[in-house]
Formats: sequence, C-alpha cells, structure tokens
Amino acid sequence: MRTSRIRTATLAAVTAALALGLTACGGADGGAKAAGGDNAAGTAQSRSASNGDGKGGAEQGNSGGGTKEGARSTTPGGTGEVAGKGTTAGGQQCRGDEMLLTAVHRFAGQQGDHLLVTASNKGTKPCWVTSYPAVKLGDNGAALPHSKKDNPGGAKHLTLQSGGKAYSAVNLFDYGSKNHTAQSFALALRGANGQTGPSYSVDLQGEKPQFSWNEADVLNWSAKKPYDF
Repeated sequence: MRTSRIRTATLAAVTAALALGLTACGGADGGAKAAGGDNAAGTAQSRSASNGDGKGGAEQGNSGGGTKEGARSTTPGGTGEVAGKGTTAGGQQCRGDEMLLTAVHRFAGQQGDHLLVTASNKGTKPCWVTSYPAVKLGDNGAALPHSKKDNPGGAKHLTLQSGGKAYSAVNLFDYGSKNHTAQSFALALRGANGQTGPSYSVDLQGEKPQFSWNEADVLNWSAKKPYDF
C-alpha cells in the first residue's frame, strides 16, 4: 500500500509538471505572436511617418477620410484640402502617368501673359499634389523658380478625387529683346520633401501656342484657376 501511494504521488507530480510545461509553452507562443504584431504595427507607423510631410505641413486625403485636426474644404470639382496638422485615410501622391496635363497660352503679348496649367486625376483613387510644379520651358534645362508674389499655402496637400483638377500658372515676362521662344514645356510633380518625379512633355493649346519670355516663374497648385478674369 505504501509503495502504491508513493507511485501515485509521483505520477501526480509528473502530470502537474507536464501541465505546467505545456502552459508555459503556450504562454511563450502567445507572447511571440503579440510581439510580432507590435513590431508589424510599429513598422507600418514608421512607413507612414516617413511618407508624410516632414516639414509639418498640412496633409490631405479623400473625402471619405476623417481629419484629426484642421478643417476641410471641398470644391464641386472634386478637389479638397485640409489646413493644419493631421492625417486622412486613403491619400497618396499623384503620379504623372495617371494625370492628364494640359496648358493654354493666355493673354499673349498683354499684361498678365501666362500659361494656364491644368492637372486632372485620371486614376480611380484620390491623390494629392503639393507645392508648385517643376517646369522647364523649351530647351532650358533649369526649373523655373516659385513666384515671390504667390499666395502662401504651398505646403498643403491638395487632394484630387477621381476626375478632380488642380491649376497652376507659368508667369511670362517678355522684355522684347534677347528672349526665348517655345511651344511646349516639361512638367514634373513635387513630393512632400520637395523632390521631383519624372518629367512629362506638355503641348500648348489655344490660338497662340507659341510663347516668349526673358524671365518666368510658377504658382502653387490651386483648386481655382489663377488670373481667372
């Protein structure tokens, strides 16, 4: 009887030890999965932060997203923007190959002579543009500077819904001598960090597609046409 009790106690102790061992293994496995999930979340947040505006400027998204800070304004043409810090769901930078870029020479030979640039989102998802386009006129290899007379707000992300449009303008200053002449130009979109993407050739439309200039500069993207008078 005594020997039987000792064996019974020993078996009970072994069973308890095995149960504790299985519990510990299960706990370790669950902890590893949780840690992996935290790492994945941290990676996603890092990527999101690295793709955001490092300058602390405004960020835009589609009309279905919610902003944490700032107020949204949306125009009937499918363009919206958010002022202030915050993030919205679904926003991505516009790509040149998904945009329809057009230009019209306006007020040729008059005060206010400029090229009206229109960018239309031909993709199926909302996207944003920011700052001002990088424009190179004719064979001139240097990108034009930003207009010093432009309105502030170039750091904002201007969201274009599918089919939405954004506008910019190239201001032309022709002093009548030693000027340059062209009928097309190259345009590239800028990212939030100021870097430019691929350049795309833009042909001019209108009665006088040829234009001349001694000096020129560019306006920020806007939901409204500049100089619409």
